[in-house]
Amino acid sequence: MSAQVWPHIPHEQLIKEEEDSLAAELEWLLEALQDALPSLKSGLEECVALLTPQEPGTTLALSTHRSETIKGVVTRVGTRIVKGRDSRTYKYASPASQRLLSALLTFLNQALDIIDISTWTGDPKNGPFISGQLRLLGDIIHEAQAIMKGGEEVVGGKWWQDDFNGDEMDLNMPLYPSLSPHITLTPSSLLLTVRTLVPGPAASAPGTNGTSTPSSTSGPSLTGLSLRTRLTQILAPMPTPTHDEADRTFLYRGAEVKVRDKVRVEAQDPSLMAVGAKLSAVGREVEAWRGKMAIVMGEEI
Repeated sequence: MSAQVWPHIPHEQLIKEEEDSLAAELEWLLEALQDALPSLKSGLEECVALLTPQEPGTTLALSTHRSETIKGVVTRVGTRIVKGRDSRTYKYASPASQRLLSALLTFLNQALDIIDISTWTGDPKNGPFISGQLRLLGDIIHEAQAIMKGGEEVVGGKWWQDDFNGDEMDLNMPLYPSLSPHITLTPSSLLLTVRTLVPGPAASAPGTNGTSTPSSTSGPSLTGLSLRTRLTQILAPMPTPTHDEADRTFLYRGAEVKVRDKVRVEAQDPSLMAVGAKLSAVGREVEAWRGKMAIVMGEEI
């Protein structure tokens, strides 16, 4: 099916009319976008407000689905986990989650800056400029959403690298060397993963301590287990782990280790739920405007 202009007009004039029509449509679209930017900015500002420190903070309950393997509480003040307590790892603060929340807040502030530039600093009637700003805004929102999904690829996601240290921990009792607590994010909660570590293949080899050097009888043990417990493990080996990290070996505190047990507990956070929902809504709106601009300007999304 095709459409024709009647009466017929010269081809050059037809091309000019099409260009004028697209220019008028682009001008209208840019004006409509300027009316929509305050709404996008308001949604992002609400996300920032939910991550702004407000004393005394939010105390969240840690819980395991259908189990009480680990239970406790954590307190979040803005982007900081100021304290936490659970039934296995005692009391701690989490530098990894602070980096994640801080990175999330940084992306939100960058998105607000882009909206301000598109509204006040740059030329709001310049189609290529506004199209580029929308593309950048969409990419930043995508990065923020990736942080909220968690995983090993985001900052602070690699537990064997982002370890606690003495300056960032607040312990009322010594933490067993065989335990590794690590807090990350999910779209609606803080996720605490507690791992029980055992020496890896290199550390288990005779005459080595995991660093390719002769072991010492007086050296510290990674597992923190007594001689009786070690003998028990030899005579009655532990069952084969079934979690997703059972077949992997990690370099943790300078030694190769394997994860024997892995327990995940979540602290549902209403503020993170709201941030995730608002960020998704803003992201969909930005993608819609990018699509409209691409159609009018003949660009690829």
